[in-house]
Amino acid sequence: MEKILGSFQFHIALIVVGLGLDQLTKKWAEGHLSPSFEAPHGEIVHVIGDLFRFQLAYNPGAAFSSRPQDIVPFLSPTLFFLILSLIAVAVLAWFYRSVKKSDWLSRIGISMIVCGALGNFIDRMRIGKVVDFIDCDFPDFIMQRWPTFNVADCFVTVGVSIVLLAPFVYKLLKKSHKTEIAKNDAKNNCK
Repeated sequence: MEKILGSFQFHIALIVVGLGLDQLTKKWAEGHLSPSFEAPHGEIVHVIGDLFRFQLAYNPGAAFSSRPQDIVPFLSPTLFFLILSLIAVAVLAWFYRSVKKSDWLSRIGISMIVCGALGNFIDRMRIGKVVDFIDCDFPDFIMQRWPTFNVADCFVTVGVSIVLLAPFVYKLLKKSHKTEIAKNDAKNNCK
């Protein structure tokens, strides 16, 4: 199983399937939901009341709707995101190649980040902004409502989490394996 999960072909398949899922859900959102500024007159799909719903929003900026022209005013937003996406994918490809093949968990995480980055990149090249539609209200004290996001954003978040947690998971697995070996040795010595 680890051989399959660690294979380059599996990671490419993960990216392709993830991109398909991202683009299909965005197409559905654009065809069935109304933009958030028209929400009182359009369709909002309430999945769990106001806690979890689908509502169309377009994000012309970066994370949390930050604007690239505030950072680099001499570049158009499209060119800025094109350059940023190419750099991100190149860095992720280098990172992927530098990770050992046996570290399949980190490689899956990196593949998920690439998938999410490409999903939002496709939106920016296609319509100049990112299609967001997943709207959650997580109780907190900082924001009135959590920013609207999409499947690509989920891939990036989960991928980063996997990459960060992988060393701890491997450490636990190694410790568990050593414990199992010690138990078997003790069992064999008692016979």
